[in-house]
Amino acid sequence: MNELLLIVLAYFIGSIPTALIISKSFFNIDIRDYGSGNMGATNTFRVLGSKYGTVVMLFDILKGVAAVALFNFLPHYLTDEWDRTNLMVGLGLAAVMGHIFPIFAQFRGGKGVATLFGMILTVQPVIALSCVGVFLLVLYLTRYVSLSSILAGIALPICVLWIWNDDVTLYRIFAILVAALIVLTHQKNIVKILRGSESRVPIFKGRDKRKLRRK
Repeated sequence: MNELLLIVLAYFIGSIPTALIISKSFFNIDIRDYGSGNMGATNTFRVLGSKYGTVVMLFDILKGVAAVALFNFLPHYLTDEWDRTNLMVGLGLAAVMGHIFPIFAQFRGGKGVATLFGMILTVQPVIALSCVGVFLLVLYLTRYVSLSSILAGIALPICVLWIWNDDVTLYRIFAILVAALIVLTHQKNIVKILRGSESRVPIFKGRDKRKLRRK
């Protein structure tokens, strides 16, 4: 029963509509009425700029971290690694579902990538940082947040199954499911990228200006 209550609380934490709060507080708009219509960091970068996009991304990551950290309220899980891992994954996924289907925002949320990263950062920090490296590299090269998220998600099972060869079956299954979830929630973005119509986020402007001057 205590575990169920924590999972429900994790869902509520994930449901905190960071992008919606910021867009209404500072711009008096609903972020979901603009850009891709998603309530996440990617669309916030696109619509409100890098400053507010970064704030949303950081808070959405913290939602995943806070949700997973709820296991600390149950002393038994502090000493049992297997049970703790199961609970941490369950709490994290509840937060991700809350972000995608937020009860505080008519169940119209974002794609859950930042919250998912916060979850992985708490459960498997080294692997999470490896995925961040992939994300930042692709973002620097392309300025597509969606493509960066997709490739970082695909990097997760590669890290778990082959690079670090984690032998915990739960981690392996989780990594594959996460990659599949990220690809599925970015289907529209994949189509736009292939068509060349996907929007780039307004960052690394200095780099782009230098390239233009060289031309």
